[in-house]
Amino acid sequence: MALSTNDLRNGMALDLSEGLFSVVEFQHVKPGKGGAFVRTKLRNLRTGAVVERTFRADEKVEQAVIDKREMQYLYRDGDAFVFMDNSTYDQTNVSSASLGHAASFMKEGDSAVLALYGDEIVDVELPAAVELVVAETEPGLQGDRVSGARKPATLETGIVVQVPLFVNSGDRIKVDTRSGEYLTRA
Repeated sequence: MALSTNDLRNGMALDLSEGLFSVVEFQHVKPGKGGAFVRTKLRNLRTGAVVERTFRADEKVEQAVIDKREMQYLYRDGDAFVFMDNSTYDQTNVSSASLGHAASFMKEGDSAVLALYGDEIVDVELPAAVELVVAETEPGLQGDRVSGARKPATLETGIVVQVPLFVNSGDRIKVDTRSGEYLTRA
């Protein structure tokens, strides 16, 4: 669907010749001399790279229709993750490469919003924080409360995060899905 650059909004998806992009920021500029233009910051939905691009005012660009669906992660099948659409109950196999870093935070039964462009998964939206069980870490010692000291802990999904010394194996902790950092014990 063709769209004028005057109608751009944050979060809109564009199908440009360079790839599929999401509008991060835009600014309509009308200088005293010359024609008006639109300065944008675009994020590549496949690679995550942010680029700046300038368009003439009222230039036509192709809007991409991104279908966001809430899905539940059921189980792992080899290298693929099997998701179930919460509205149609259809099951979909998703490669771990398509999930990117989100795969490190997913455990069976969790929900995620998958953004689809046609049949291709271009983005995965997770909750801001998830609760995971510490599978393995060095035991904390009594009185070992040095402020700010950290140790590595392997979580149930296999990801390794730095946790405070008082966290032990079997503890449930909250982890920030954007940065991968320990937040608090759950």
